[in-house]
Amino acid sequence: MKQFIVAIFLCFAFCALVNAAERKIAYDRGGKIFVADVDGAHSKKIAEGDWPEISPDGTRVAFNTEGDAKNRPGPERHIAIADVASGKVTVLPNIPSDNCFGPVWSPDGKQLAFSIMADNAWQLGLVNVDGSGFRFVKNAELKPEAFGAPEWARDGKSIFCHDLDNIYQIDLDGNVLKKWELSKILTDASMNGGDRLSISPDGNMLLMDVDCGSEHERKNWDGPQPAIEKLEITADKAVRVTGKDDFVWEPFWLSANEFLCIMQKEKENEASIYRMGLDGKNPKLLVKHARTPSASAP
Repeated sequence: MKQFIVAIFLCFAFCALVNAAERKIAYDRGGKIFVADVDGAHSKKIAEGDWPEISPDGTRVAFNTEGDAKNRPGPERHIAIADVASGKVTVLPNIPSDNCFGPVWSPDGKQLAFSIMADNAWQLGLVNVDGSGFRFVKNAELKPEAFGAPEWARDGKSIFCHDLDNIYQIDLDGNVLKKWELSKILTDASMNGGDRLSISPDGNMLLMDVDCGSEHERKNWDGPQPAIEKLEITADKAVRVTGKDDFVWEPFWLSANEFLCIMQKEKENEASIYRMGLDGKNPKLLVKHARTPSASAP
């Protein structure tokens, strides 16, 4: 009986190791989309585009294509999905705009939320991953800047987003469930329209990009110092995660205690992808000169 129990334990342990080894990350480098093991090894290019996010099961990557618009100034961008195994790319049909970006997967892998330009303003769009069921998530009270970096709640029933003044949690009909005023939760920091939000695996904490208010001079850097802060959903203040001298942004939760991010060190001209703990110490380099990291679910 004891041998049987030991065998069962070893089987579960082996399965856990296999599942951990199978986790994948996606990222972009120079307008090309790559997938790799969670430690950055065995990378392969699967598409051309920007803003990739790998699906929870690690089999697909959603991203936006990039090209020059034919009938207006600026880029032409469509939402696409690449199959990791085959490399086949499908541009989702029936989306009423040629300027969409930043798709993010619902926790069940069945829908995408993304930013879409329509009626001369940024809006939030939802679509099924087969391209069906497109709809806008409307709320006239939210500024267009709020729809630049959506993030699904872990239950798949609401979405976090932000503008220059607030972070919101909204349901899929656009109703505001909760609001955090940035002036109250941040100390000597602010956010811009492109800053990223990432929800923890247990759904209780947000990681966010912020722009530090204090002067921190660095050669070959234009603009405020980027940092990452964490906000417990029930708290009134965010807490800085990254070090006072670190230039870090684009967080994406990896586990209960770690996240992916990009960091640009002093004297470097490009950012690279790192793995970092919530104490902000001992970052581990995963991929050089790459950005927009995401990871499949544990």
